[in-house]
Amino acid sequence: MVYLLKFGASWILPPGIFILLMLALCVKLLKFSKKLSITVLVVTLIFYLLCTSLVAERFMGWLEEMHSPPAQVETSGADVIVLLGGGAISQVPDVDGVGALCASPANRLLTAVRLQKLLNVPIIVSGGQVYSDSGAEAEISARILKTLGVPEDKILTETKSVNTSQNARYTAALMREKNFKKPLLVTSAFHMNRAMLNFSLHRFKPIAYPTDFTVAHNSTFHYTKLRPQAEALLLNVTVMQELLRTCVTEIFGV
Repeated sequence: MVYLLKFGASWILPPGIFILLMLALCVKLLKFSKKLSITVLVVTLIFYLLCTSLVAERFMGWLEEMHSPPAQVETSGADVIVLLGGGAISQVPDVDGVGALCASPANRLLTAVRLQKLLNVPIIVSGGQVYSDSGAEAEISARILKTLGVPEDKILTETKSVNTSQNARYTAALMREKNFKKPLLVTSAFHMNRAMLNFSLHRFKPIAYPTDFTVAHNSTFHYTKLRPQAEALLLNVTVMQELLRTCVTEIFGV
């Protein structure tokens, strides 16, 4: 009964309500133009499928499975952990100061801390202040790392980058300056393929350590996965953005 209520509620909230309205428009258009009605129907069905977790889990799962962490990270030979940013919020209260990380970079940071404890190597935190009202990510991350027990002399910050291309460029320069040879790259699983590509353009081949997974890779079918959800649409848009940006990087090198 609980699942049935969830399924029904999804059709009276966005994006479900918009799909129903578009279907109603298709019926109305039949009186004027069958061709136009079919066109709107096809667009509506595509939009509906992109709003289902059934499709989102397939697309996102495919993207997240492109790279896997090493089975024995202790023997990987990594001499530095590179932690990529993904968004921060300024002027909000936190346990040990002001400014907080968004959900994805917070998950990335938690993984990086655990790896640092395991490997006892430095962490390079890469990420600047993207917008005037967003947080200075590397600085916020460094503060949190210290609170979580990472020694200050094991934390390096790269504070100029505002996108993945710049993450790779400025971090590569810092790694050469500090004579690091084998970075362990920590970022969200959906972001890992593009991040690896950007680092390869600067003649580094990091060890991939994806984290912040968004879907289960052994998921099973349930009818509720056919309900329209904004979260599913966001996952599909994220996959499309990653593919588009990867293509741009491969073609233009940026």
